[in-house]
Formats: sequence, C-alpha cells, structure tokens
Amino acid sequence: MKQVWIIAKRELKSFFDSLIAYIMLILFLGFSGFFTWLFGSDIFFIGQATLEPFFMIARWTLFFFIPALTMKMLAEEKRSGTIELLLTKGLNDWQLILGKFLASLLLIAIALAFTLPYYVTISYLGSIDHGAVWSGYLGMLLISMAYISIGLFASSQTNNQIVALLTALLIGTFFQIIFDVLAGNFTGFLGQFFSYLSISTHYESIARGVIDTKDLLYFLSITFFGLTLAESVLSKRNIVE
Repeated sequence: MKQVWIIAKRELKSFFDSLIAYIMLILFLGFSGFFTWLFGSDIFFIGQATLEPFFMIARWTLFFFIPALTMKMLAEEKRSGTIELLLTKGLNDWQLILGKFLASLLLIAIALAFTLPYYVTISYLGSIDHGAVWSGYLGMLLISMAYISIGLFASSQTNNQIVALLTALLIGTFFQIIFDVLAGNFTGFLGQFFSYLSISTHYESIARGVIDTKDLLYFLSITFFGLTLAESVLSKRNIVE
C-alpha cells in the first residue's frame, strides 16, 4: 500500500505542477456552476431546493474530463520509457495502476468538494433532501471510479494520448448512451440486460437516495474489470519483452 500511495502522490503532484489540476477544476466548476445556476433547467427554473441540475451536468462533464485526465497516465509513461524505470524500483503493475487510479480519484474528489458551497447555498434557499444530495455525490464518485478504470485501460493500450482519449470516450459512450438507447428499443430479457449495463439506470437509482447493493456492485465491477484489463495489458508487454 505504501508504494501505491507514493505513486498516487507523485501523480497528484504532477497534476498541479503541470496546471492540469487547475484547468480541470476551473472548467469543471465553470460548467457545473453555469448550468446549475444560470442556464436551462437550472435551480431557479425548477423552483425547488435540489442539486439535481448539478448532478445531471456533472455526470456529463466527468464523462469528457476523466478520459482527458487519464489519457497520458500510462500512454505517456510507455512512450517516454519511464514506465520501465518505475517498474524496476520495486513496483509491480498493480501498484502502478492503483496509484494512478487513486490519484485521479482524489483529484475528482477535490473537484466535487469545491461544489459543496452549492449544497450549503441551496439548503438555505429551501427544504432540501439531504440524503439525496449525499447519495448524488456518492454516485459521482462511483461513476468517476468506473470512468477512471476505463481511461487507464485505454491508456494502457497505446503510446498515443489522443488514441487513448478517443478509445476511452468510445467505450464510455456505450455505458453512458448506447446501452440506454438499446434498452429502450428492446423488450424482455434483452431490454433488461441493456438496461442493467447502462450507467444511467444505476446512477439515477443512487441519485434518488436509494443505495442498492446491485448498483454498488455494478460500479465496483466495472472498476475492477477496467483495472484488471489495464494490468493484463502491462503484463503482456512484460511477457513479450
């Protein structure tokens, strides 16, 4: 665990040293704040004390931001050859991947923490469902875990950051959009199957304040599967060498 934390701190420091963290935080808060308070189905338009507009836009913002955050994590290490240096310092593939996963998740958690003033402000405007708010934040973290694992898998496949970004977005599109569309076009077993694969099905349940074991298992399974695939790709590289 010590090695994982060392990698996580190294990555988190690199985010802030390269301005990636600041850019992400500013854009995330800008997009979420604009659509939460000022535009479209914002809080004042709805006329309710709810963070539903924020969670709706944040889900889409993270869908694009996380692949951009993870695209270079393994691809750049492979391209520059620094991954070999890291793996000769007593680290194994799992520790490297978990460290990068943890760093990305911590940055997302920091971004979400900066939106807590939204929660405080809305709680003063009217009666708010506190359970639904905290469930919504939990849902955001779970979605982030899933997309980070997908991003790391995509990044492990190539030395090119743009290819990693596009691959992560393509895979994420299935969970974010395509499975949901297919669920609406099929009935019976296939409809239920595609509905289960859709992120919307599980996130919307959590966002309503209903924390079900099957929803937690869904996000944890995607996370584990994505990280396992990333580790498998690195392992095959080692075998070839």
